[in-house]
Amino acid sequence: CLVGSSSPDAKLWPYFQDGLRRIDYVLTYNVQMPQSTHKQSSKSCLCCRFKREPKIPPAHEDPELAAQEQRLDYHADDQRLRREEFEENLREMGLEMEKEEGTKLPGVGFLKIHAPWDVLCREAEFMKLKMPTTKVYCLESYQKVNMFLQKVTAPLQPKVGENQTENEKHLSYPFSREKQHLAKYIMGKSHLFIFDGQTSANQPESHPIVMYLILVLSLQILYEQWASYSIFYKYQPIGLVRKYFGEKVGLYFAWLGVYTQMLIPAAIVGVIVFLYGCATVDNNIPSMEVCDERNNITMCPMCDRACSYWKLVTACGTARASHLFDNAATVFFAIFMALWATMFMEHWKRRQMRLNYVWDMTSFEDGEAENVKLTCRDRMPAYMTIITMMIFVTLAIVFGVVLYRVSIMTALHMSSTPTFRTNIRATVKTTAAIINLIIIIIMDEVYGAIARWLTIMEVPKTDKSFEERLIFKTFILKFANAFTPIVYLAFFRGRIIGRPGKYLYVMGSYRMEECAHAGCLMELCIQLCITMLGKQLIQNNLFEIGVPKLKKMLRQRKIDKNHQEELNRTLHRHEKDHFLGPFVGLNPEYMEMIIQFGMVTLFVASFPLAPLFALLNNVIEIRLDAKKFVTELRRPIAVRAKDIGIWYTLLRGISKVAVIVNAFVISFTSDFIPRLVYQHMYSPDGTLHGFVNHTLSYFNVSHFQPGTEPMVPMHLGYKVDVCRYKDYRDPPWSDTPYEFSREFWAILAARLAFVIVFQNVVMLMSDFVDWLIPDIPKDISIQIHKERNLVVELFMKQERGKKYRNTVRDPSPQPLRSNYQYHAVSSLGTK
Repeated sequence: CLVGSSSPDAKLWPYFQDGLRRIDYVLTYNVQMPQSTHKQSSKSCLCCRFKREPKIPPAHEDPELAAQEQRLDYHADDQRLRREEFEENLREMGLEMEKEEGTKLPGVGFLKIHAPWDVLCREAEFMKLKMPTTKVYCLESYQKVNMFLQKVTAPLQPKVGENQTENEKHLSYPFSREKQHLAKYIMGKSHLFIFDGQTSANQPESHPIVMYLILVLSLQILYEQWASYSIFYKYQPIGLVRKYFGEKVGLYFAWLGVYTQMLIPAAIVGVIVFLYGCATVDNNIPSMEVCDERNNITMCPMCDRACSYWKLVTACGTARASHLFDNAATVFFAIFMALWATMFMEHWKRRQMRLNYVWDMTSFEDGEAENVKLTCRDRMPAYMTIITMMIFVTLAIVFGVVLYRVSIMTALHMSSTPTFRTNIRATVKTTAAIINLIIIIIMDEVYGAIARWLTIMEVPKTDKSFEERLIFKTFILKFANAFTPIVYLAFFRGRIIGRPGKYLYVMGSYRMEECAHAGCLMELCIQLCITMLGKQLIQNNLFEIGVPKLKKMLRQRKIDKNHQEELNRTLHRHEKDHFLGPFVGLNPEYMEMIIQFGMVTLFVASFPLAPLFALLNNVIEIRLDAKKFVTELRRPIAVRAKDIGIWYTLLRGISKVAVIVNAFVISFTSDFIPRLVYQHMYSPDGTLHGFVNHTLSYFNVSHFQPGTEPMVPMHLGYKVDVCRYKDYRDPPWSDTPYEFSREFWAILAARLAFVIVFQNVVMLMSDFVDWLIPDIPKDISIQIHKERNLVVELFMKQERGKKYRNTVRDPSPQPLRSNYQYHAVSSLGTK
């Protein structure tokens, strides 16, 4: 693993032992203590170790212990031979190395690497690295607008010395050894390629110690102006992040910053929608009818035997709370969030293109291609395993939650007092949501390990292919894990329960659970709230802060305090960085935000406060990740990238699916469509008066199946002959008792029509916004075209200068030949 640079000790660092060659990278590895005295030649092949005669243990030794030591010895030799083979490959590439084993840290070895100038030039030409030249040109941009924005946003800018809008830019071109004289050598050519793993014009002077001081200064600036919670309101120093950690890390934090900024208007609108629900709850006619004791509506029991009849007025609190999230503004907010997702994607594409131009990545192409692609038949075992596992796990989770809710609700009804029974449903909702959260957190870790194992089974040929396949599988598993309970609540619960007298049962005697009178939207909101807050507070922030701190404390406890102080004084920077946590990649960070993006967009119609919670979390998440990268993790290898890769495809897919999901939530989960149908088709005065009674059907209590009637039928103090339940069915005295009524089919048709219209209209609007906003900003497009012309002009000028210098060195031209050439051209022109 790669560790950071070191302290400015002129004797040992940043040089090899000869004091001449500069240390460019440091690799660390474990050094196994030898179990035997025999030695293997460093040039021996890997298979030679299998031809050795096994060591015969002495008579007084345990044979099993000796065999175990021999296996450990073989394993150590295997690792050593593989490492030697790797080092030999590095030498063949032209790199120079120096080893340091067990000097201060027992069991740890360091491999110091120096890259000579010719190797750097060769690799830079192969990678087509863009290098700055001495040519400077003016940027044609909207200077007045930029100056105004710079003044307005000055208090929000970090103090890193790179916030001023530059009006000039050095012309860049893909490096070539034949044209390296065009490069901008401010710092001396030996350091052209070595500055935080990046190409940069702002290089140090000739001495590597100066470069170290600049690195330390950069890290200090990042710690003060980026990794501090007190400056949460400021922009990120993305340019400095990119210079220190590389383009791939810089793009992640730039994307996270754009996402967080775009959450601000979404959170404001969501709060307005919620406040609208709070302001209109007292005037909401359906909730007023539920809370009106004069209606005296008797409801059917919610479970067999243990539950009795109950008054609809007891659901007053639930009905009023449901209106906060199920009101007329919900449809508007769902449309707004669909357009918001499109605007966010377009804004990021433009921001990404601008960063590519500033970082000279516009012409970058990833040369890593997969030579041998696996066929569908090769991939089928892994994908079939995923699908099968998802089906079983999903069914197990849903089935377990259903059984928990039904059994606990029945048990509480049987054992609790009448005063406590009003809080039973809220208790079951909350505890079930917490159980789902715990299952999600545990299964996330399991799914991550399974996805990696399945990806290894596919044997991808390149790192990029491995990463993309791993991301895809991990996303499918974790996405299903997080949203399975939510999908069940939104679209399945309360829809396959049957009716009084003919309920559907699971496990023999457990009835399928029903929704509350106001629908399942309130329970869906509770599930989303607990899952979202729980994942953010526990899985993301607490684990990211607590686990690294705990590991660091355990590592420090293993070292004596006095010895630790002595080591801090004598260890070099790379030796201290060995105790930092390893960098495991950006996939966990992206996955965390992608799941959150799904929570914000997919079911936003039922939870308008989701953008606000996401915004508050991300403000902390940015500084938390920054602090982790600066202080807790080893410095990652700088990786060049011009986009966020497969993550953009996943984001775009979620934004498209969100339109369909929200259409179904509004149509089938909320009462928005039934209210519209009643108001325009069945209401005598065009209002919602009588809507509650319209949604309730009648049931004759004498039609209960034997053994399912309430044990205490006189619970309300009077005999009940007919009870009500929420459904659209014909009454028992009709010709078709308990069959679906005409109102049911009318509402179903309206729901399906709304889904089709909503989906097509919103997607059309989103596509129009996508078409309207260009992916590349106009000023960037002009600058790219101008830069290409200037590169051609620079090369032509250099060629003319070269010819002129050759003519000056050879002052004996042949005039006749020149005249002949001139006349020949003229003749051709005449013809």
